[in-house]
Amino acid sequence: MSDNVSRETTGATSPGPDVAPTPPSVPDGARGVFASDRMDLAVRFTELLATEGVLRGLIGPREAPRLWDRHILNSAVLAEAIPQGATVCDIGTGAGLPGVVVAIARPEVRMTLVEPLLRRTTFLEEVVAELGLEHVTVRRARAEELHGSATFDVVTSRAVAPLERLLGWSMPLVAPTGALLAMKGRSVHDEIASAQEFLARWRCGVPEVFEVGRDVVDPPTTVVRVPWADPSRIGWPLARETQRPRQRRDQRAAQ
Repeated sequence: MSDNVSRETTGATSPGPDVAPTPPSVPDGARGVFASDRMDLAVRFTELLATEGVLRGLIGPREAPRLWDRHILNSAVLAEAIPQGATVCDIGTGAGLPGVVVAIARPEVRMTLVEPLLRRTTFLEEVVAELGLEHVTVRRARAEELHGSATFDVVTSRAVAPLERLLGWSMPLVAPTGALLAMKGRSVHDEIASAQEFLARWRCGVPEVFEVGRDVVDPPTTVVRVPWADPSRIGWPLARETQRPRQRRDQRAAQ
């Protein structure tokens, strides 16, 4: 996954020394998404995005006033599609969207945030430490660097890449009974059509497009879910190729 694909939030530029970012007010809808004992964490994370996130160029200054509606709640509703107690990997997490938000909303999941750029992972590590998110791990890496060494029940992403490329980064990380969950926009059906050859070649299941957060965000968040067609016959070539060197190392170690 290239560095420029793992994105910052739209319009991210440094505001300059004369700008004093102001944390946005909490909308009423937030209390319907986060449990009462998690609300303070969501508020604090939003404050960090609106202040440190802007100052470090991770969030655009124009995005700060609308963080809740466009980014926090939009990310939080993805939790509706994640099974209880799942292991989750958020690739190209950037400033922690949706990964940190989902981890705040769902303390029982085990979240891994994957991000290649140092300034972003530094921010994420500070966030995780300050908020006490012990169930969250930050990995400075590209998604493909984890291929063959880790799999997850769910692999999430938000505004990372078209589905055709996203499959190559995400599916080798998906466990046999797991799925890719990608937050998408209006072009999702066109992306699925363009990816048909890859979906068939690698034995992916039929993509499912659905909406989450109907009563929370307007418009609702669009998600595409891609499972394996047959968990016993995973057809991802890269997954097999990257597993072979590791298997040989394990065999030599056992001798």
